[in-house]
Amino acid sequence: MPAEITAVHPVLAAREVAASLRFYARLGFTTTFQDDPAAPRYAVIRRGPVELHLQWADPGQWAHPGDRPAYRFLAPDVDALHAEFLANGDLGPDTRGGPWAVPANTPWGTREFHLRDPGGNVLQFYRPLPAPGTPDAAQPARQGE
Repeated sequence: MPAEITAVHPVLAAREVAASLRFYARLGFTTTFQDDPAAPRYAVIRRGPVELHLQWADPGQWAHPGDRPAYRFLAPDVDALHAEFLANGDLGPDTRGGPWAVPANTPWGTREFHLRDPGGNVLQFYRPLPAPGTPDAAQPARQGE
């Protein structure tokens, strides 16, 4: 039997770790570690069971400024999460032209929205859509569906 893997903790590149900490705090994450309180270059944040690491990265380390990893977060109520993020401030129209700036049903069978953190990393919050013909599928569509 293969050895078990129990978690993954992505390390997101950040031009300014302090700015990223403020951004993620507005999304409900709490800081559990930072290497330097005055000028952090590495930090760990949590929201429930989700743990992310933020690491300073010089912009020159990225060959293409738009080429950033995407991180997908499974969330049972995407619309409520989006509303929470809006209420906490800083979420507005997607200035990068992304088609999923607000919760919507995707052609690939999910309901999701995307945003970018200050380092340009893509954050995708999603939930699977119920299969056609199931009781949940009969629920009326919410805004954006």
